Amino acid sequence: MAEFFETKIEFLKGVGPTRAKLLQEELGIFTIGDLINHFPFRYENRSQFHRISELGHEEGFVQIKGILTSLGLKGQARKQRLVAEFRDDTGSLELVWFKGASWMLKKLKTGLPYVIYGKPSLFNGVYSISHPEIEISTPNSDSKTDSFLPVYHTTEKLKRRYVDSKALAKMVKTALNLASFDVTENVDDYLLQRHQLITLKAALTWIHFPEDQKQLSKALERLKFNELFFIQLKIFQEKSDRKDKHQGIIFTKSQLVNDFYTNHIPFELTDAQKKVIKEIYADLQSGYQMNRLLQGDVGSGKTITAFICMLIAISNGYQTSIMAPTEILATQHYQGLAEFSDLMGLRTALVTGSTKKSLKNKNLAELQNGQLDIIVGTHALIEDKVKFHNLGLAVIDEQHRFGVAQRAKLWSKNDRHYPHVLVMTATPIPRTLAMTLYGDLEISTIDQLPQGRKAIKTSHLTDSHRLKLFGFIKKQIEEGRQVYIVYPLIEESEKMDYKDLMDGYESISRAFPNTPISIVHGKMKAADKEWEMKRFVEGKTSIMVATTVIEVGVNVPNATVMVIENAERFGLSQLHQLRGRVGRGADQSYCILMTGPKMSKEARERVKTMVATTDGFKIAEKDLELRGPGDLMGTQQSGVLDLKVADISTDGELLKLARETAREVIESDPKLERSHHHKIHAYHNRDKRHLLWSNIS
Repeated sequence: MAEFFETKIEFLKGVGPTRAKLLQEELGIFTIGDLINHFPFRYENRSQFHRISELGHEEGFVQIKGILTSLGLKGQARKQRLVAEFRDDTGSLELVWFKGASWMLKKLKTGLPYVIYGKPSLFNGVYSISHPEIEISTPNSDSKTDSFLPVYHTTEKLKRRYVDSKALAKMVKTALNLASFDVTENVDDYLLQRHQLITLKAALTWIHFPEDQKQLSKALERLKFNELFFIQLKIFQEKSDRKDKHQGIIFTKSQLVNDFYTNHIPFELTDAQKKVIKEIYADLQSGYQMNRLLQGDVGSGKTITAFICMLIAISNGYQTSIMAPTEILATQHYQGLAEFSDLMGLRTALVTGSTKKSLKNKNLAELQNGQLDIIVGTHALIEDKVKFHNLGLAVIDEQHRFGVAQRAKLWSKNDRHYPHVLVMTATPIPRTLAMTLYGDLEISTIDQLPQGRKAIKTSHLTDSHRLKLFGFIKKQIEEGRQVYIVYPLIEESEKMDYKDLMDGYESISRAFPNTPISIVHGKMKAADKEWEMKRFVEGKTSIMVATTVIEVGVNVPNATVMVIENAERFGLSQLHQLRGRVGRGADQSYCILMTGPKMSKEARERVKTMVATTDGFKIAEKDLELRGPGDLMGTQQSGVLDLKVADISTDGELLKLARETAREVIESDPKLERSHHHKIHAYHNRDKRHLLWSNIS
């Protein structure tokens, strides 16, 4: 198989050096293997012929037999188009070519019978087809039975050189018909039989030229399973290897947790929090190094959950740390934790970029000699001069904001043992995406809000209701509440977006002349930004006009209104994160989505979803459905998936099957040494493409 698949494409009959160069430059096809892995993106039904009089308004692609009755170039020299009249015995339509008009004129002749294929559109009562496929009508073409003709991605340059979808199909057929076409199976027979999967050779043949829907479905099932199975296999092997290599510190004592429960906890934990604490405690006693992701919606109580787990480490004589992406968030964590740790006689300190040098040096000295129990900070914690006496548990908040290398530095802060790691995120991750991206982290989920927390009321208003909005804001401020007004700043350099923000600030200032207002945006110096945010946090200003820089971090229980301007320009997950800035106190909170009167179908769907639910997990699933995994996680993470045929937003059941199979294989045979896994082992060792974003080390 290897030799056949690695044969240079120019040696395939009908290709040659010139076409090979084009295929390399335009589609990245260098070998026969690349060609066979260039799958069709759709299939055409060429078994039916339509009549012109039968065409409807919503017609898809159609195939028609008829005669060209006229041909002619129209328009000016540089923008010439070729227009032809095509007629059958029931009527006529127009054929139009905007590109390659002169070349097509030489190729076509009036009075001859042709078969055309394309998508008709109706304009001024006349049907036309732009750039149809067209060929002379022959007995062979008139009796086609191809109901699944493959259609391949190609480029304009390739089409101009006669390498269209049809030419690519011909090349693929030539390759598949070669006597040397052979595929080394990479999944062992017992698994194929158990899951009723076809062979890889059959899958690669049928994905290009299925005879019916059943063959196509079987081919897709096998190829999708392959992709998902080998990603999951890598994940479970990493997990197994880490258990072998990295012994965890065993924490058995929990007297501080008992003390906290008995004397200091100011509220009842939710069942979800209790469940998560049990899961984490089991890890901390297991002897393995914990690597766990804690996800929960904004306000679900992740920080207090993490604090209780930190108490377990401190009970066993170890230090703990919590690292946050911004100074404001780190400061809030510090203030929240210090309130409890001071009551319990624990020593807590804060280290950020703006901590005074003398205080920083004092904190770091106490950290190194073991006087501190908890250190809270930003990425300043991973600097080389920050040395722990014995770090036992590292908590990382909003972990997607830190790179792998940054997290690894924190992980190596204990010379004798690898500390346990708990990473937290307030961005709910759809189950299928979590299984794929964070598969080698154990995942805990807090899916309940604390008792007494009121759901945020979300409504949608258009610009014509602005006076109503201002009246509502005025009433809230008179009642002593605070308000966020957020503008989209998609690119910091976009003058238009910056203008929107400043215009908004001015109109708010005019509407509320005696109200103190903060303004925060990405072009401000960090110190100015911090000062403005601090004024709002302390209640010195009533309105915060901002860009999305306030998306993560600020905790202002008195802020009850979130107004999102141009809400149609935000993604679902971003809208949900922004909404989570309010609803932190006991008062009823509101999120108002402002949009123009016209919205795209997708934007309308996003706004509708936000109004309908405050459940972050439902929103994450909808976001995945609308945007796909690549967009959802950002470029750095989407590269991990690199999926060719599988789609985790729709192939959840197959992903579950692939994951279970991979887990079972690795649990029974961690090194893939047994004879009944030799096919998996051979392929898995060769295929090193899949990197794991979740791999903290």
